[in-house]
Amino acid sequence: MENSLWCEPRANGILQENWKWGDWNIRYQYCGNSGPPIICVHGFGANCDHWRNNLPALSQNGRAYAIDLLGYGYSDKPDPRKVAARSLYSFENWAKQLLAFIDQVVGEPAFIICNSVGGLAGLQAAVDDPSKVRGVQVMNISLRLLHVRNQPEWKKPFVRGFQSLLRDTPLGELFFNQLANSKAVTKVLKQCYGENKDAVSEELVKYLVDPGLQPGAARVFLDFISYSDGPLPQELLDAVKVPVSILWGEEDPWEPVNEGRKFGDAASVEEFISFPGVGHCPQDEAPQLVNPKIQAFVQRHSS
Repeated sequence: MENSLWCEPRANGILQENWKWGDWNIRYQYCGNSGPPIICVHGFGANCDHWRNNLPALSQNGRAYAIDLLGYGYSDKPDPRKVAARSLYSFENWAKQLLAFIDQVVGEPAFIICNSVGGLAGLQAAVDDPSKVRGVQVMNISLRLLHVRNQPEWKKPFVRGFQSLLRDTPLGELFFNQLANSKAVTKVLKQCYGENKDAVSEELVKYLVDPGLQPGAARVFLDFISYSDGPLPQELLDAVKVPVSILWGEEDPWEPVNEGRKFGDAASVEEFISFPGVGHCPQDEAPQLVNPKIQAFVQRHSS
């Protein structure tokens, strides 16, 4: 990693740094010097630039961070085929990353704010060590509809076979190459974003595509899409002991809002707020709606 990549502030005042987690380099961004710490965690295929419209606002009342999970953004992408299965790209390992970040960089218990699959990593961290997590707010958390326990019996061998085909044969690399370009990413984003299609800007697409072209990105992608075990969101919500807030874009085609509403009954969940006309990534599509909800959640649990 080039150190010069991290030292220059963005135009919006966001700073970037490189953190060494064990043997791996991890990129993170931050904004603000005082107040309760807030860690923003991206979803599948994204990175901390997906929070560029949130960190400056959150820094008005706190120390706002965003982190690239191992394998994503400009964090290192170790080859999953060279280690034990699921030791790298799993919610358990990403939870370890978040807890280590709180220990080594933040220095005090933090709020974790997450989108999509990042929500499972954030909840897992809170389950594993609630002393380090003051609260978790999830946005359109992944329902994990392809989890092995969500598949009918007849379908399981077909899903396993397709995942193995992608993960372990050259067809997977071909599949990834069809997706890792600006045209394909733009199309996917416009499908999962809601009414505000203008949020799918050239800037956003570049922020997502460029890291996806780094060496090792294809194997990370293929490893994760073959991940059908691990925790389900309802299990983590039942186990977590810290306050949880749920936000949901109602126009999400991947994670239906009516399924998300069922999570509102979990004992840990203090609120379920949905946003009409907003899709899978509310923090980027509608920061003017999301930022006040994050600030309110943090304020409630900071006294």
